[in-house]
Amino acid sequence: MTAEAFTLFDDDQCSEVSAVIEEGRIRVAAPALARATGWELKPEGLCNGPRCVPIRDRTLVSGDGVDLVALATALGRPIAVDVEERMAVLGAAAANRGAALASLEAPDFALPDLAGRVHRLSDYRGKKVLLVAYASW
Repeated sequence: MTAEAFTLFDDDQCSEVSAVIEEGRIRVAAPALARATGWELKPEGLCNGPRCVPIRDRTLVSGDGVDLVALATALGRPIAVDVEERMAVLGAAAANRGAALASLEAPDFALPDLAGRVHRLSDYRGKKVLLVAYASW
């Protein structure tokens, strides 16, 4: 199979990687995965700095690269994949989401108002804030 352009979102980072897509599986070459996510393939397993996850699932790594869905499973992270659109989003691990919920602190974000001025939620810490969300679907 030939490699194709693929978009991978991890945390707040968006990366264009080359991926082999075959039978619904997405495989990313190990060097591209390391650049996009920080997870490197080493003899002891997949490592991100001092943290290493042993490779127990033999389908995780093949000659074409690292399988994204198997990687997410090994890391305990949810993943959303759209093969037709050539993109995937790695979600936060359950432990990280649990810690964020336990802190009772909303994550910071920035949005412009109608005049174009950017407001950050962190600018209003200590004040009461009403957030209104709308979706058309």
